[in-house]
Amino acid sequence: MEYRQLGRSGLKVPALSFGTATFGGVGEFFSKWGDTDVAQASRLIDICLEAGVNFFDTANVYSHGASEEILGKALRGKRDQALIATKSTFTMGDGPNDQGSSRYHIIRSVEESLKRLGADHIDLYFMHAFDGLTPVEETLSALDNLIQSGKIRYIGASNFSGWQVMKSLATSEKNGLARYVAYQGYYSLIGREYEWELMPLGADQGVGLMVWSPLGWGRLTGKIRRGQPVTEGRMASGGAAGGPEVDEEYLYTVVDALEIVAHETGKTIPQVALNWLLQRPTVANVVIGARNEEQLKQNLGAVGWNLTLEQVAILDAASAKPLPYPYYVTAGFEERNPKLVK
Repeated sequence: MEYRQLGRSGLKVPALSFGTATFGGVGEFFSKWGDTDVAQASRLIDICLEAGVNFFDTANVYSHGASEEILGKALRGKRDQALIATKSTFTMGDGPNDQGSSRYHIIRSVEESLKRLGADHIDLYFMHAFDGLTPVEETLSALDNLIQSGKIRYIGASNFSGWQVMKSLATSEKNGLARYVAYQGYYSLIGREYEWELMPLGADQGVGLMVWSPLGWGRLTGKIRRGQPVTEGRMASGGAAGGPEVDEEYLYTVVDALEIVAHETGKTIPQVALNWLLQRPTVANVVIGARNEEQLKQNLGAVGWNLTLEQVAILDAASAKPLPYPYYVTAGFEERNPKLVK
């Protein structure tokens, strides 16, 4: 397993981490993703650790805490071998303070996550979304206090816009507070908007990317092909609900290109899609998920090899979209704005 530095920090993380949104299956939304129990989770975690994947990603909102509980039980006796990332911000109750990034909600959320995980610290703690009602200074001060107390080690932002990340980083610098070292965001061959604003920001400010949903909400697993209806798995059960809409012809064009490269490399479509991401600038880690051992082992096969420049070019061309304003202006002034992605 390859290990990479996480942003502008001293922490090394594996190129792949294991996402646990499939643990629990509590509630209408997460039941469509998976319902992995403790016994199944323990087996998947053992496979990960054997492969050098010692990084596990969860969130308090995943199955309303059940994901954290199952992860904690599955890691019992192995906690010292693992890195854990979890998150808060989204609604966890009916009270007016049961959501957001206030000092009150952050501290309460960390304490509750630690109990569910059966742990004494969290290695990487994310704000799951930006809270425009809470002063950024309050959020970052609370997170800094939790780092000083030893309850969390590093902090990150997830699903923020570019200006929200930059405002947070500037606030940390101004006030001498801990800074976000990681950004967890959506990025895939059929969702390349991360490249417009957040990738240049990450490169400039030393914020490493953890990619979530690297297979485009399940659309790049190889099960979706031209003229082949999806009859099983996450997509068939409605697991793409809440994700961005994707033009059907665009999707098929990308999948066609993936098929060509998969045939050339002798790899599977998802392995090619994951490997493409691992070669992109600022990517520190790709979060993979799996409902079963077969899916997990297949996804682990995305490392240990690299696509050629020609194969990357095939995938880039198939997935490229016209840039919106003002990004096309910057792209046209390349002599002063070198492209991160050629």
